[in-house]
Amino acid sequence: MTKWIRVCILMLFINLVGCTNSGMEGAKPPETKVQIGNKTFKTKLGSYCWNSNGHGECADTAGPVELLKGEQPIQVQPGEMVTLKTIYSLKPTEIRVTQISEQNETKVVGEKNRFSAPSSKGIYYYSYSLDWRDKNDKNVSNGDANYAFVLQVK
Repeated sequence: MTKWIRVCILMLFINLVGCTNSGMEGAKPPETKVQIGNKTFKTKLGSYCWNSNGHGECADTAGPVELLKGEQPIQVQPGEMVTLKTIYSLKPTEIRVTQISEQNETKVVGEKNRFSAPSSKGIYYYSYSLDWRDKNDKNVSNGDANYAFVLQVK
């Protein structure tokens, strides 16, 4: 089997397995913003699989640090409350927030979409992951999306 046939089969498999036919709203995952106080900031969409109107799409990107290279960090005070805002009609079945700093990854503890900024000064990268699992079969994904943003604690 030639290399190109294997690549095409792999892409078809990823497309079919990554997303089901249940369909999510919109052509891509919903926009997500970071809110600190009364200010909102954009996040960057990373890897995702999405199915809408019978069309499935998967995209694979770099991790948060590479994805945000050259982006200005969001300025926060130590311990300041950070809220993640995503508008969706179907609530995700799983939400994860991961903090990356100096080669360390830490699961962020807090409410599902709210957490306190670190208390130590520095630059912190975040991955905000949402999964929409089929309500009848938890092994089937209806969609998933990863968002990235960076904070600088002053």
